[in-house]
Amino acid sequence: MEEIAFTMKLKPGVEAEYKRRHDEIWPELSTALTEAGIRDYSIFLDRASGTLFGVQKRMEGHSATRLPELPVMQRWWQYMADLMDVNPDNSPVVQPLEPVFHLD
Repeated sequence: MEEIAFTMKLKPGVEAEYKRRHDEIWPELSTALTEAGIRDYSIFLDRASGTLFGVQKRMEGHSATRLPELPVMQRWWQYMADLMDVNPDNSPVVQPLEPVFHLD
């Protein structure tokens, strides 16, 4: 299992709405993530800075490279764009994180 960690940034004052939208995640988006091999996906919030910290575990032999091409992913990005820092295509601005320690 591959572990991927990254940060994203929320706009001020939208924390509750961000959580509400994720609490009601679309089933077709969940299916697309699962089909890309993504398992055990969590997003944490640092309220003081508005920084989101995401961690995904992805099964070996899978890739998420095609997710941006999916209409459901594009709709989700558009739906979330008013809440966070995004790129011109509405995808979230993501900063990959480098693993420096792990304990099993």
